[in-house]
This record gives sequence, structure tokens and C-alpha cells, in this order.
Amino acid sequence: MMRHGIWWLAGAALAATIVSSAASPARAREVVAFNAGYSPGTVVVMTRQRRLYYVLGGGEAIRYPVGVGRAGKQWAGSSHIDGKYLNPAWSPPAEVKRDKPSLPDVIPGGSPRNPMGVAAMTLAGGQYAIHGTNMPKSIGGFVSYGCIRMYNQDITDLYGRVGVGTQVVVVR
Repeated sequence: MMRHGIWWLAGAALAATIVSSAASPARAREVVAFNAGYSPGTVVVMTRQRRLYYVLGGGEAIRYPVGVGRAGKQWAGSSHIDGKYLNPAWSPPAEVKRDKPSLPDVIPGGSPRNPMGVAAMTLAGGQYAIHGTNMPKSIGGFVSYGCIRMYNQDITDLYGRVGVGTQVVVVR
């Protein structure tokens, strides 16, 4: 559960099986040159590019395609990962519920209707998360209420690389 009660996440056992989405891992992520001055281990989201970079150091990063906030829902700044959850349940925030009143109060983890996908990492100080998706075709678009969406196999990969406390920088 996030501090402000916006996102309710319930982690499954760490031994949970993580299922890949339809996109192939080779198409979804790649190691690229990255000399932006961030420390190794930092997660950098470039909103305009709709890309997330996990900084490896030595002038390289792993680049992942992502879905980002739609117009009026984007944000920029620094945060850190304050929680990691496998197979999370989801409760729509008030703004989402207002826009889509037919949504249930909770969508269980593992449900094909759950927009969080196979894993989520919450960001400190707000209502946002980096998470998988049940709609892989949304990756690469301006599609969310401010969260960062990843292919399920990519959130699984990133989830294994980062820990609670990892710095996250979002740049427009």
C-alpha cells in the first residue's frame, strides 16, 4: 500500500511465476550508449522519448520502451522506489474512478483486467508506479495517469535489477 492510499498493491509470494507478454524481449529492450551523467543503478525516464533507461555505467544503459502520462498527467522530478510487488492487486485512484465509474474498487493480481501487469514498483511521495501492463499495445504511447508502463517481461527484468531505495529521475 502506498502512503497516500492511492495505489493498493498486494505482493504475491516471491516464488510467483511471472508470465511474459506477447512482445519479444529483443524488441523490447536493448543496451545503448548513455552518457547523461547519472550514477550506475539510476532509473531515468525520458517522457518525450517514451523510454526508460537503467544506467549501467561506463557510458551504457539498458533502454526500455514505456508508456507514460497522457497530456495533463505527466510529471517530472526525482523520487526513489519505495516498494516492490509481484502480481499486485490494484484499486483505481479517485481520479481514475471518477473518469471510469464502472471500474471495480479492487482488481485482483493475476486478473487479465488488472492494469498493473505482473509486477509494480511504487515511487515515494506520490501516487505513481513503474509497472507492467495488461495492454502491451499501449507501450510507446502517452497513455497513463502518470505511471510508467512497461512490457511485462521488461518490468520483470528491471524488477530483478533494482531495489527499494533506487533513485528514479523523470525528465520531460
